[in-house]
Amino acid sequence: MFWFILRRVGAGLVLILVVASITFFAMRITSSNPAAAVLGEGATREAIAQKAVELGVNRPALVQYWDWLSHAVRLDFGRSWYSSVPVTEDLGIRLPVTMGFVAMGLMISAAFALVFGVIAAVRGGWIDRALQIFATIGFGIPAYIVALFLAFQLAIDRHLFPATGVTTWGESPLGYIHSLTLPAISIAIGAMASTAQQVRGAMIDQLDGDYVRTLRSRGLAERKIIFKHALRNGAPAALTTLGVQFIAMLGGAVVLEQVFNLPGIGSIAAMGAQRGDQPIVLGVVVVMVMAVVVVNTIIDIAYGLLNPKVRVK
Repeated sequence: MFWFILRRVGAGLVLILVVASITFFAMRITSSNPAAAVLGEGATREAIAQKAVELGVNRPALVQYWDWLSHAVRLDFGRSWYSSVPVTEDLGIRLPVTMGFVAMGLMISAAFALVFGVIAAVRGGWIDRALQIFATIGFGIPAYIVALFLAFQLAIDRHLFPATGVTTWGESPLGYIHSLTLPAISIAIGAMASTAQQVRGAMIDQLDGDYVRTLRSRGLAERKIIFKHALRNGAPAALTTLGVQFIAMLGGAVVLEQVFNLPGIGSIAAMGAQRGDQPIVLGVVVVMVMAVVVVNTIIDIAYGLLNPKVRVK
């Protein structure tokens, strides 16, 4: 198991390096003159040249890349070209907001998918039909539409949740969870539908298997067959779907942060990309890829625990 985890972590680190490197050189190629962009149209040539030296963009691309990489491995992504605020400091404030409601959404999705997917597969009937309808609707409705509906119904009309803003964990852990509940539910709906369908399909396949009939013929309790054997064998499909859904949630978080006016990393990512603020963009890319790698590594480890055969691959 140790070597299995080590291989997954190593592959994740390589992925982070490759994505960050591609992003760095892509921005270097597509951006015209960062110093001129920062100073604006009225800047003189002397001021632009001085700013280029200050930003370090007057050096060869490989020198700039090595300088950035040598600092990035220590989680030092430099300073924003526009605000001069350290990128790590800015991300440290905004990251708990974005990852907070995305993680909550992922947990809500997993819990819903597990409960309703298993019930739909075992019971069938109207529960199964209801899940099919919900899956179709939930998968088709954009997250921001759900967010607007929940904001009007539960925040503005009934005042059950805050409509905008967030309470930090340091101020109040319960307030933090309360303020991120609506964004979490909004981002979870689509993932719920997709993952519940996967759990349902995997459970139906497992319950139709020969080994289940053998277990039943031996008099094993139905509950034990379902949760100890069928669910264990069917879980990898749901885990794979959750990993994909997590990536989709990170993308959808940018829009939901605008709807609920949340100070997350999506807003600075959009602003940094629009301005061509390379330190901000690279910092966001590395952090987002790291989050994806961590979640998928956890899913791979869970997959390996459920199915020991994959550990040798």
